[in-house]
Order: sequence, then structure tokens, then C-alpha cells
Amino acid sequence: MDIKEKIGKHLKILRTNKGLTQEKLSYESEVDKTYISEVENGKRNISVVNLEKLITTMGSTVKDFFNHKDFE
Repeated sequence: MDIKEKIGKHLKILRTNKGLTQEKLSYESEVDKTYISEVENGKRNISVVNLEKLITTMGSTVKDFFNHKDFE
């Protein structure tokens, strides 16, 4: 699994654990829903700016996001 897939997988897990739809996350983070979908499916690179927006919108930190077994 490459890094795009790992980040996408982990974003999706975090989002679903928070009970958010892609549409709701998109609205709250001001990041396009299609972009979120493509990132979650490992089809698109995510910028660090957008990654931080999504992570903080979901109430986490970049440090906590990457401090996960998926990134060992």
C-alpha cells in the first residue's frame, strides 16, 4: 500500500468514526467533496494544507493522525 492509500484509508476511518459523511466534512472543512472522495480512495495526492484542514475539522491533530499503526 502506498502513502496515498494509507492516508486515504486513515482519513476515511477517522471520518466514519466521527460519524461524518463526506458531504458534511466537505462543508465543515471547505474542501471539495469529490476531492475528499478521491483522496480516501488513494487516487489523488492531498496537499498538506488540505490534510490539516480535514484533520483539524475532525477534532484531531496532524501529530495524532500520523501516530497510528498504519504509518509504522
